[in-house]
Amino acid sequence: MNNKITFTLKARQALFTDPITRLGGEKTSYHLPTYEALKGICKSIYFKPTLVWYIDRVRVIKPIRTQTKGVKPIKFHASGNDLAYYTYLSDVEYQVEAHFEWNLHRPELTADRIDGKHYSIAKRMLEKGGRQDIFLGTRECQGYVEPCEFGSGEGFYDEIDNLDYGLMFHSFAYPDEIGINELHSRFWRASMQHGIITFPKPTDNLANDAKNGMPNRFVREMTAKAFGIDDNLQSVESLANSLDLGGV
Repeated sequence: MNNKITFTLKARQALFTDPITRLGGEKTSYHLPTYEALKGICKSIYFKPTLVWYIDRVRVIKPIRTQTKGVKPIKFHASGNDLAYYTYLSDVEYQVEAHFEWNLHRPELTADRIDGKHYSIAKRMLEKGGRQDIFLGTRECQGYVEPCEFGSGEGFYDEIDNLDYGLMFHSFAYPDEIGINELHSRFWRASMQHGIITFPKPTDNLANDAKNGMPNRFVREMTAKAFGIDDNLQSVESLANSLDLGGV
């Protein structure tokens, strides 16, 4: 079936946070976009629980630059603001190749697996810039997408044969994608050849991830949200009115 899209991703800044740098309240971006962040962008372009997006490759077009900014994050444990430094990627551009497959852990949505339907919608949504806002890592990093041919044009790292980046966060393994009521985090050893990062495809068998070079870590118990065909979900506004909250 037709299930692949390729698009250009641009932004003034990006923050793919390295979790190690968050312990002291600071944030520093990985030099490369994470699989989970790119998957989230695909979901912003077009999301349906019937399908799962997989990121195949990403190509780095512009040179990797960083910019440190002083910010005042909100203190959630007290009133007022804190002071912190966030290190962003500056002026980024990528080419992304991704595809979707049916979510076999959603048997209640089997009737919605219509070949061609979701691909056509995904293409239209990509041409319009996505159904939801595009952001790179964090909400303040607004981005833009448009269709492209993967590999077209010149990239800054086209002539560099290999760059290794060590152990990086890869993605989360959610219950509705792995078939168990647990949330896991995946890691991998990233490398870039001639400006292209080829992501390993996540497997449903978490026990084999470490064997395949993708160590994982159990995060917490978690259950999948229930969906159904032709089920009308209650809107936030109607729920607020039913609870006499005066709207939202």
